[in-house]
Amino acid sequence: MTDASISVTQSVVEQFTERYLRSIGCSIERSDDHWLVSVPDDIDTEITHGRHTLIRGEGTPDDDDDRTKRLHPESAFFQQLLREAGERSPSGKLSIESESDIESPEWIQKSAVEVQSAQFTPYYDRTAIVVLFRVGIETVSEYQQELLRAVAVDTRSEESLPKLAETFLETTTVESETATSGTVQLTKTDVRPLLETARELLLESVQGQLDDIHREASRAADSEVEEYRQMQQQRIQELQEEHSNLSSKINDLSEKINTGDEDSRVQALRERKELKSEYEELDETLSELQERRDSGFPNRQREIRERHSLDVQVTPLTLTEVEYERGEIDFELIDGSVHQTVTLGYGSGIGVADTVRCSSCERELTEHNPLQTISDGLKCQSCIKER
Repeated sequence: MTDASISVTQSVVEQFTERYLRSIGCSIERSDDHWLVSVPDDIDTEITHGRHTLIRGEGTPDDDDDRTKRLHPESAFFQQLLREAGERSPSGKLSIESESDIESPEWIQKSAVEVQSAQFTPYYDRTAIVVLFRVGIETVSEYQQELLRAVAVDTRSEESLPKLAETFLETTTVESETATSGTVQLTKTDVRPLLETARELLLESVQGQLDDIHREASRAADSEVEEYRQMQQQRIQELQEEHSNLSSKINDLSEKINTGDEDSRVQALRERKELKSEYEELDETLSELQERRDSGFPNRQREIRERHSLDVQVTPLTLTEVEYERGEIDFELIDGSVHQTVTLGYGSGIGVADTVRCSSCERELTEHNPLQTISDGLKCQSCIKER
């Protein structure tokens, strides 16, 4: 299934932050490495009123304070803004018109064939939802990440629309001066299954990242288990040595009891009794430790692995109903003296919706296997190279 997630870059973080802060009445003075933000006293926000310094990126300071914050995708301040923005405006509506810039598919962009013209003919209106999720990934002990992902789903077909999610983020940037507005027409009953579909797509898209973090956590757990096993093995060896020394002392005392005078025998009996009691306690401790070692220290292993297990929390921040148009697009292609018109399914905001294959070898045309020539059909780069 197509990866429907959109990674939030530093640029997107800054665009979102500037738009949101200005929307609630803050003023911002921008410079290359930091922003000065003024938060008026009459604004209803969790941000402390007064002046703040936002440091761009993951550099210094090492720790945020009340007036200086770091601004990057995983920063605590950015996550705070997301939560607050979600509470203030959990839903919205946006229309992507057919007049939006037409984008050629990558298999044309990467080819030597030129696009002379492109004409999109919309046939019908469609609706999708774009859900902005916050993904928290952590283990109790070491790993913690905060991710932001946008997922778009067609409301009728529940088709994943990753390009629409990207278009949505680009359309709502500060530079575009386009914001979501209007009231969502979908009911809670309509939204519930779509939200679940979006959540499943999101989890599928970050599964590789979850697997990587899980492997790192598992390696850390394995290392800790091995370290504990070695420590316990060393402890067993120390106890065995102590156990052997006590046994030798008890034997020496037994010989003294058999050969010594009465006073020495009484003293030896008293000492042997004390050593035997110590020997029995040590023998019991050693047996228990050896038994736990032979079974792999199950309780300790369980404790360690639970501490390194992943906790994944997925929280929807905002939901936007997006209206877009679907139809067909005619690309007029030119390659030297050869002209050819290619008609493909297309949608405003989602781009080309059809999979196109080489007319000679049937391979799919992609960014990595672009169109090579339009003579006698659409022929791919791989097909031509093999000749």
